[in-house]
Amino acid sequence: MRHFYGLLIVKGEFADYDSRLNLVSTPAVELTLQAASLHTKQAKRDEHLRSKDFFDVENHPQVRFISESAEPDGDTLRVQGQLEAAGRSIPLVFDATVREVEGELEIEAVTAADHRELGMTWSPLGIMRAPSKLIVRGRLVRR
Repeated sequence: MRHFYGLLIVKGEFADYDSRLNLVSTPAVELTLQAASLHTKQAKRDEHLRSKDFFDVENHPQVRFISESAEPDGDTLRVQGQLEAAGRSIPLVFDATVREVEGELEIEAVTAADHRELGMTWSPLGIMRAPSKLIVRGRLVRR
């Protein structure tokens, strides 16, 4: 996940998460991130991102995406669903690429979300740009 602060692009990642992809069930795609596990390699910024200005981890410890539909088309999966963070929810529509690697499935999706719609409006002097670019990469393991 990236946040834009003026000309500076801040990259961060969530270290604690769980996900599920099952195209024969509803929802087909679920992703749950522990908001407090966000790391940008700068402790003060991480602390601020966990505050009420952004993810409000005390009151909303998880960031979740739950699909409403997931339609396969070759190696692409067209996904629609809701992103929930900081006590709010916004719709997302994106294409994910799914490919087989070493007997497992790898998935990659890139989309954008307007963090202001999630109540994340803190931006001194208007230097934080919207939307935020969201990137999901992972390897799916059969259970």
